[in-house]
Amino acid sequence: MKKNLRTLAFVLLIGIFLLTGLTGCGGSKAPEEIRIGGKNFSEQFIMAEMLSILIEENTDLKTSVQTNLAANVIFNAIKSGQIDLYLEYTGTGLINLGMEPMTDPDEVYEIVKKEFDEQFNIKWMKPYGFNNTYAMVVTKETAEKYNLKTISDMAKVANELTLGCTYVFIERDDGYPGLSKHYGFEFKDAKGMDPSLMYQALVQGSVDVISGFATDGRIAAFDLVILEDDKQFFPPYDATTIVRGEVLEKHPELEEVLNKLAGRIDDAKMAELNAAVDLYKREPKDVAREFLKEEGLI
Repeated sequence: MKKNLRTLAFVLLIGIFLLTGLTGCGGSKAPEEIRIGGKNFSEQFIMAEMLSILIEENTDLKTSVQTNLAANVIFNAIKSGQIDLYLEYTGTGLINLGMEPMTDPDEVYEIVKKEFDEQFNIKWMKPYGFNNTYAMVVTKETAEKYNLKTISDMAKVANELTLGCTYVFIERDDGYPGLSKHYGFEFKDAKGMDPSLMYQALVQGSVDVISGFATDGRIAAFDLVILEDDKQFFPPYDATTIVRGEVLEKHPELEEVLNKLAGRIDDAKMAELNAAVDLYKREPKDVAREFLKEEGLI
């Protein structure tokens, strides 16, 4: 009996040794997983899935996707190495650096690219082509009632209006605090809410104005009005992927793959993709894959 047990143990050890040897030589080593993050709105759901598909279809790497992360959470997550990459916006990059909003898109991009690299070893890819800037949005009825065409027009009657916005917009320097100071006004009330609820609240009359997003497909679908930022408060929010430097050093092929999206998605196209999810209830992953196929990227 003891002899049989010794023989079995020996066979098991040989098996483990062979398996370890093969793995060490790359014979059966599983591809490394790239962890992709995403914020808590449809555009981010779509783009996180798009990055995942693009990477898996063009490299030997596997990916995982974690979305619904708040802006401050996702930024801390990439700095601490909990995620490897996500879609970010240049204007948000400025705020994360503690800098004042700027209006020149090229200048903003160069600044965040340089400072993120030097301060955090985080790399910015080439811009993808859409600028998802904040947009003050009202219904046509409200625009006609108060004769609103610009944010300056809105400022004159803001004390009669209720704002609906994300919780982040209430607090950020490039949100309500900065906007109200820049234009010199205060709303009657400001209600924080989930991004998915803002447009419904506006259409139903629960709020009078919302801090929407320029690439949101619901603006055109609901026939809403974007007020002109006539005093140029909002910075550009050009979108692209940011990646941890350590990840690019280990997998330099990622840079070329992620830059395949450079200049391929304009505001109108992103609004169309967002509408497919928000209005027609399609799955973000399906919308992302369809776009990549249309572009010949997979």
